[in-house]
Amino acid sequence: MSVDREKLLTRIQTIFVDLFELEATDISPDSHLYEDLDIDSIDAVDLVVELKKMTGKKIKPDDFKRVRTVGDIVDAVEQLMGQ
Repeated sequence: MSVDREKLLTRIQTIFVDLFELEATDISPDSHLYEDLDIDSIDAVDLVVELKKMTGKKIKPDDFKRVRTVGDIVDAVEQLMGQ
């Protein structure tokens, strides 16, 4: 994992800890949002809002529908920031 991906993962973990009161140690790239972290559709909307603040870019709902794991979020944010 590159340094940038590592930083992104850390920032995303912080968002999960702050928004959803999860333990940072429970959040890994392989963590499934719905099964492992108990994120529901309302939480997902809050997450998209935070990611928009972080990236300064609008996230299309369709792009986010394919996201299943924390690693998928890192990929999506990395792709957004590269645009």
